[in-house]
This record gives sequence, structure tokens and C-alpha cells, in this order.
Amino acid sequence: MSRKRQRLGPETLELKRRRDRGNAEADPLRGEAGSARAAVTELVRLFPRGLFEDALPPIALRSQVYSLVPDRTAADRQLKALQEQGEVRIIQLGFDLDAHGIIFTEDYRTRVLKACDGRSYAGAVQKFLASVLPACGDLSFQQDQMTQTFGFRDTEITQLVNAGVLTVRDAGSWWLAVPGAGRFIKYFVKGRQAVLGMIRKAKYRELLLSELLGRRAPAAVRLGLAYHVHDLIGAQLVDCVSTTSGTLLRLPEM
Repeated sequence: MSRKRQRLGPETLELKRRRDRGNAEADPLRGEAGSARAAVTELVRLFPRGLFEDALPPIALRSQVYSLVPDRTAADRQLKALQEQGEVRIIQLGFDLDAHGIIFTEDYRTRVLKACDGRSYAGAVQKFLASVLPACGDLSFQQDQMTQTFGFRDTEITQLVNAGVLTVRDAGSWWLAVPGAGRFIKYFVKGRQAVLGMIRKAKYRELLLSELLGRRAPAAVRLGLAYHVHDLIGAQLVDCVSTTSGTLLRLPEM
């Protein structure tokens, strides 16, 4: 069944309940139709830095960007351009092949330097940030690339893995990673299921967005309801239906 999907702006997804003003001018993201950069900027503001003692760079997900830029082809094209320009880094989060985290490069560099400060692998990490990060925007790196192009010894690559800057993809290749991101991934997966559960338990397996955001978040929702709602919408785990009472979130028919 085809349903009309409503594009949600930041004022719709604030935790404080507000009336829908029904005005495009009230929504800066609608004012920059199709702007993936504006979407990422808005989403990282929702990231709960204090939960991680500001040790992690603010992370947005590709799925969340789709909630604000419904044209996925345009969103992917713009994200790729930001990646090629070195403005953002995209990382594989691991719990799903399509689960990509998006981080502003400067935030990534700052938090990684802070995480490795005074550690035995600090030199290898600094070398990586100075040579590899500006030159290569890929999600993963091959052994020949690391050793021949960038001059890393095997021991230095091992140090990067120990530092959490790289994670093993398979023999001779590594994903770009964020030190300490495992805790974020754990919270994200549990929170996603908890918010889906809130909708699943509602009558007819549907819930007004305003009602959902007005509820007390379950203990498992550590990242905030708004953060997860963007993901559920963009990942198409819920349908968005326009009603006279506001946006309705409905679980897809089985």
C-alpha cells in the first residue's frame, strides 16, 4: 500500500512538544531543500555528547540524513561530494552492512587525538591523521595502500588497530573506525529496538509523532527519542502518514 511520506524538519523532532506551524520558512532544512550538509549539521546537534563525556565525535547516520533529504540519490551524491572534499568521514558501524556513520572530519581528528594522547600508539595515530586522512576518503584501506603508498610498517598498522582507528575488515584490509565507538553502537541498537517497541505496543501499531516525543523515554533509549526517530524514518522501519492531527508513525504491514 502506498502512503504519503511527510518530510520532517528539526522543529518537528524537538523533544519539547510544539504546534506544527505548517510553514516551510519555520524549517531551515526545508529552506535548503536537498542539503545533506545541513541535515548532518542538524543531526549532530542531537548527538548526546555528555553521555560519552565528549570523548566521541558527534555521529549522524546515513539513514537519519534520508529522513531530512528524502531523495536518497541526491543525499548520497551530496554526501559523496562532502566525503571527496574531505569535509566528512564515513565509517562502517558494523551492526548492518548499510549502517554508515557520518562524522565531520575536524571532529574526528580532534577526538582521535584526544583519545590517543600519551599512549604508546600516539605516533602511529598522528602519522595516520597527517598522511592518510587528508589524502584518502575511503571507508576502508588495503595493506598495499597502507604500506607502499603511505609508508606504514606492519607494526604501525597493528598500533592503529589497537588504538581503535582501524578495525579488521578481512585479511589485508581495514575499516576506518572511531576509538570507543562500540559503546555508541550498543546504545544505538538497543535504543532503536526500544523505540520500535513503543510503536509496536500502541493501538494498531501506530503512534502520533508528537505523542511519541512527549512520552518518557525507556531506559534503553540513551541517545534520545528524536535521534532514533530520524533513523526509523530514514531506514524505512516506520511509515510516515500525514493526518489532520499531525504526523503518524506506523509500523509497515507484515
